[in-house]
This record gives sequence, C-alpha cells and structure tokens, in this order.
Amino acid sequence: DDPLFQDTMQRTTRTVVVNDDGVGEETPLTTPMVGVVTTDKGRNMQLMAEGVRVIGSIMIHTRVRVIPGGTGVEADLITWDGNAYTVTKIDNYSRYGAGFICAYCDLRPLDGGVNAQ
Repeated sequence: DDPLFQDTMQRTTRTVVVNDDGVGEETPLTTPMVGVVTTDKGRNMQLMAEGVRVIGSIMIHTRVRVIPGGTGVEADLITWDGNAYTVTKIDNYSRYGAGFICAYCDLRPLDGGVNAQ
C-alpha cells in the first residue's frame, strides 16, 4: 500500500448478456484502480515467417478484485502505461496483508503496444 510504489491504471470489466435474439452483447465498465506493477516475463519478440509477434506480461499486486474471466464474464482488461493487458491468472497474496492478490496479465496487441520500443 506504499504510495511510493503504487501506480494508477484502468480496469475494464466486460459482462456478456444474451439479448432476446440470442446474440451476446458486451457491456464494458471502466474504473480506476491502484496497484504495484512489476514485470512478469518481460517483453519478448518472436520472429516468424509470417511476421513479428511481441509477447509480454506484467504482475499487479493490489487489493482490487480483478477477474480472469468466468461464466458470463470475460477477463478484465487492465490499461497501464498506455498498453492494454488481459488478466489471465490470480494468486492469493493475503499473507502480505488482508485482501492482497497478484494478478498476472498478458499484453494484448501482437505488435507490442504503444511502448514497444
């Protein structure tokens, strides 16, 4: 919870509801959140015959309950440092303080995002 380490980011939760025509409609809700962001596997470039793909991931230590998806709910999207990440896994870190979690998040755009340099 030390403000010297915390960073601000946006959390977008997307709920899918099936309408009367049987088509799923996504309802996004974006809210601000704070947490400590650290590198997970970093950014790595994969060179393939088809082109270049940049993969990357971060870890977010927070008390905000983000979700990696479930029935009727898609995985949360986190926007941090100009890039979009998908929450892929959650670990319970309550031994470091009540309510703490560690969220593992993968970079969304295949080109490495806005800060690819």
